[in-house]
Amino acid sequence: MARLATPILAIVIGEGGSGGALALGMGDRVLMLEHSVYSVISPEGCAAILWKNAEKAPDAADALKMTAKDLFALKVIDEIVSEPLGCAHRDHAAMAATLKKTITQHLAKLAELQPDELVAARYEKFRKMGVYQG
Repeated sequence: MARLATPILAIVIGEGGSGGALALGMGDRVLMLEHSVYSVISPEGCAAILWKNAEKAPDAADALKMTAKDLFALKVIDEIVSEPLGCAHRDHAAMAATLKKTITQHLAKLAELQPDELVAARYEKFRKMGVYQG
């Protein structure tokens, strides 16, 4: 995916976890619905590994920083997409309209880039993830 010369938009709409979901990180823009979660491992799996106790899942979830708000603050995702009152599954039409508008806006911006610029920007974005500046 890193070398595709076409815009890549990734949207976490529920729960993204493990290696398959991490491929979404290669997107030119990674968006999350506001009540979604995205992580390298589930809180239960993390708790089982770290503490050998699945009851520690809430502590693991907090440490993983897997919410849209946390990941936006850490610059892992590019935008939090607001959900209708009661969450996305309560009003499919409103959520679809919001996603259509958001996708259209991001694709319009990405379409301004030449293919080589798109690939280079994607590479730089990915390389900056996890860099700590103190």
